[in-house]
Amino acid sequence: MASPAGARPSAPPSGAWRVWIDTGGTFTDCLAIDPSGAVHRAKVLSTSALRGRAVEVVDSHRFRVEAPWRVGPDFFSGCTLCWLGASGDFTPLVRFDPERNEIELASPHALPELGGLTATFEIRSPEEAPVLAARLVTGTAMDSQLPPMQMRLATTHGTNALLERKGARVALFITGGFADLLEIATQQRADLFALQVRKPHPLHETTVEVSGRLGADGRVLAPLDLEAVERAARGCVARGIRSAAVALMHGYRDSRSERQVGEVLRDAGFRHVSLSGEIAPRIGLLARAQTAVVDAYLAPMVGGYLDRVAAGGVTALHVMTSAGGLLERSAFRAKDALLSGPAGGVVGAVESAARSGVDELIAFDMGGTSTDVSRYAGRLEYSFEHAVGDATVVAPALRIETVAAGGGSICDTDGLALRVGPDSAGANPGPACYGAGGPLTLTDVNLLLGRLRPERFGIPIVVAAAEQALDRVLGRLAARESREEVLQGFLRIANERMAEAIRRISVREGYDPRSSTLLAFGGAGGQHASAVADLLGMQRVLVPRDAGLLSALGLGSAVIERFAEQQVLLPLDERLELPRRLGELEAKARADVAAQGVPESAVTLRRRIAGVRLLGQDAALQIELSGENVAVDEVDTAFRRAYREIYGYPAPPRGLEVDSLRVVAAGGIESGETAPSETPARPLTRAGSNEQGRAFFDGGCQVVPLFQRSELSEGQAFRGPALVLEAHSSTVVEPGWHAVLDRAGALVLWRPDATRVPG
Repeated sequence: MASPAGARPSAPPSGAWRVWIDTGGTFTDCLAIDPSGAVHRAKVLSTSALRGRAVEVVDSHRFRVEAPWRVGPDFFSGCTLCWLGASGDFTPLVRFDPERNEIELASPHALPELGGLTATFEIRSPEEAPVLAARLVTGTAMDSQLPPMQMRLATTHGTNALLERKGARVALFITGGFADLLEIATQQRADLFALQVRKPHPLHETTVEVSGRLGADGRVLAPLDLEAVERAARGCVARGIRSAAVALMHGYRDSRSERQVGEVLRDAGFRHVSLSGEIAPRIGLLARAQTAVVDAYLAPMVGGYLDRVAAGGVTALHVMTSAGGLLERSAFRAKDALLSGPAGGVVGAVESAARSGVDELIAFDMGGTSTDVSRYAGRLEYSFEHAVGDATVVAPALRIETVAAGGGSICDTDGLALRVGPDSAGANPGPACYGAGGPLTLTDVNLLLGRLRPERFGIPIVVAAAEQALDRVLGRLAARESREEVLQGFLRIANERMAEAIRRISVREGYDPRSSTLLAFGGAGGQHASAVADLLGMQRVLVPRDAGLLSALGLGSAVIERFAEQQVLLPLDERLELPRRLGELEAKARADVAAQGVPESAVTLRRRIAGVRLLGQDAALQIELSGENVAVDEVDTAFRRAYREIYGYPAPPRGLEVDSLRVVAAGGIESGETAPSETPARPLTRAGSNEQGRAFFDGGCQVVPLFQRSELSEGQAFRGPALVLEAHSSTVVEPGWHAVLDRAGALVLWRPDATRVPG
């Protein structure tokens, strides 16, 4: 099966590093290829921090450490250090001696008693996490310039800012009479049976009504009062508001009015202006206005973040969009990145599946904060309007279902029932076992059940802290259950929530998940994959190499991609002139890709998509169009086939309407080989096939084999229960499951009654 990413990009200029980084809510993952072709890996906390443990006090300024990183003596110049679990400020770090593994502090500091919870320390970098990761893989000290580098970046920075309400102050300029549109919204209640309804607070701080009106056909019904707009704009700027969203009635028909308002706002001192007709050119004032507000709310923060990453010395920076394509930093908009990280994971999953001969899969990405699932059956599925938190955004995105269940999901009780998430411990303080005072999380649960090995973590682990966090939960639980019963209860709750997310993208849309392979990745994906597959009746799980870094690996498979779209709203007949409209959109999409520096000869057309619906309906089905001269009959037939597959009965004999047309063009950029599978990750410590450990399965403690993944050979098979360990993740093989390493280096898990024998 060909990769959906398109043709292989060419190699980068000699001497340039290729660095692919995914910044999640807890960890930042990095894969890099140096100029000689060697592969390097790094994983840092998304708070731009590294952690280690003190093992011996040398004097009042120095101590010896145990840490996984290997860096030079001046690497930490400008960094600060603090002890986890202890009160105190960060202390400047002077020097690291790599030969003795000694850290020297700038001033005398109260060193912890070794063996206590405070023996774990954190080193904080003043730079953003992607820059810290790039320095680790290249071995570049903090006070030195990074080598020539092409960086591809996926980030949840904008998503986190939106969910945590940490964006910019925004003024919304909207057509007169619609000032309260975003507060009224759709009038749908988030919880139908809630007695106390709490309306979400709007993202924008103030609203300005703009006099003037366009008709539905784009004609000017009343001229704009730009002088009033200017007075209001200067008043907003005087109050410190520098970001604006503009949404005028029927602005998708003719964006000239919005552009005029935007020019006035910029002249008045606004630093960022989002025009709804440009970023969401389709009918629906509410959705357009919400999208413009989200973009204006996030643009200063996301833009500043990307500028700081680029300022670290990155030669070329491309950012992953929610649709799984790349954009240059200069063309990137905040509203396009809300599913940036998960999209990288989907692209990486499809690439890995192709190497193992899998063409129908459900991607299962379980990280530290959440789990993202998506379905792939020969082509990527898009959504053109999606919700993130309380906000709705009109932007192309891969169809991804997210559930708040990750390694950092907090496990707690109200005294009667157990609860997993939706709150997360994040990167700081993180799970209890990180030793920074965090709560009990799924990571702690797996650790205490023996399904994670503390010696395999990339950061120091304090088992006693996880035990203490569990004791606090047990102290609030009324039922008299054993520790293991409570821990396994938390696991069952988390697994069922993740299985339900998969049902939403498969069973509820008419697809049987049992016909697909569950492709598990992310730092925690392999720990839960076979148990989740059991709940769904799935018989095959694939855990690719570098599963803990697969979202970063997906960036290496991505290409520059642009969408061209047109709102149509016309009946499906010959007068629609589909070939002409599609040709115009194709030309625009190709030109947009070429404008990103891709040679025109390297630009390819990836998709033609028509939004088609029954006359009188609101919702449209996305129909794939093939060929340049698309016939009306072909579209009609494809719509009615899709309608029956999704709803289970034939479409009524009514006319059809084309809601919209979209064309996707893509082009390769300099990258190189996208799968660094020839260089296996170096294990933190070795674990031979004869090593064993104790873990809880089927309600009891068992002695299970421990396999180091890098020591497995092609075709080597074993059965569960067992643990497969690697540097950045681990895989739990549940009882009743078998496992084998395939030719692509992926770990294949299957039920013995599977209809397809793994190969």
